[in-house]
Amino acid sequence: MPILLIAIILGIVEGVTEFLPVSSTGHLILATELLGFNADQWKAFNVIIQLGAILAIVVLYWRTFWSVIEGLFRRNPVSLRFIRNILIGFLPSAILGYILIKHIEALVGDPKFVAVAFTVGGIAILVIERLVKRADVVGVAEMPVKTAVGVGIAQCLAMIPGVSRSGATIMGALSLGVERRTAAEFSFFLAIPTMLGATTLEFVKNRQEIMAGAGGVGFGTVAVGFGVSFVVALVVVRAFVHYISRHGFAPFAWYRIIAGAVALVWLATR
Repeated sequence: MPILLIAIILGIVEGVTEFLPVSSTGHLILATELLGFNADQWKAFNVIIQLGAILAIVVLYWRTFWSVIEGLFRRNPVSLRFIRNILIGFLPSAILGYILIKHIEALVGDPKFVAVAFTVGGIAILVIERLVKRADVVGVAEMPVKTAVGVGIAQCLAMIPGVSRSGATIMGALSLGVERRTAAEFSFFLAIPTMLGATTLEFVKNRQEIMAGAGGVGFGTVAVGFGVSFVVALVVVRAFVHYISRHGFAPFAWYRIIAGAVALVWLATR
């Protein structure tokens, strides 16, 4: 299969799944396994193209970010609380990720582990949606400090491949009384520092191979995957926010359960 076609396929997978509660990392791992790619060859690529999806959030919510920046210069309390909550939500995963990075990397290449995490995560979403009824926090800036901390701790679960960063943060926020749209948007905003950190680390570790095009996955290939993930994420995030504002997360939970079960059967019988 041509290497640029592989980059396009993985870019589409990343753009579709990064902000849905279905695990982009898990899908990229399973896509690599299903299509027979060399997982080690594409590992850095899979992390770096996440920046394309992150850029989509910056573009979609540029008015929000611009308003926050302007408010910071005026020391607006709403802007200060917004930044405070993002930083507080980011810190737990940054600290724990630094401590556990080697253990996390050992799990990343195991597709069976991912398939199990898909299924368990889907069941968890169904349970949380059924149990959680209270939703009185509207707006990222209105979240209390303890809620931001709780969501940040929930995000740490996403270090387990297949759990889903967006799924962990959204469900964590819902469990703490945050309404659906705010929970989703806080998850989007938390992704910016979280994925910037992960991508920077991966690029620094593999910069020579990427710039030199080792294994065929060079800078141009990464640029194609980046662009595709950006465009696809723009479309998907708009549709996702519109949908979950009116409906629940059950379809995503059932998708995870079915996809995980199918993947387990396929991995066991191939």
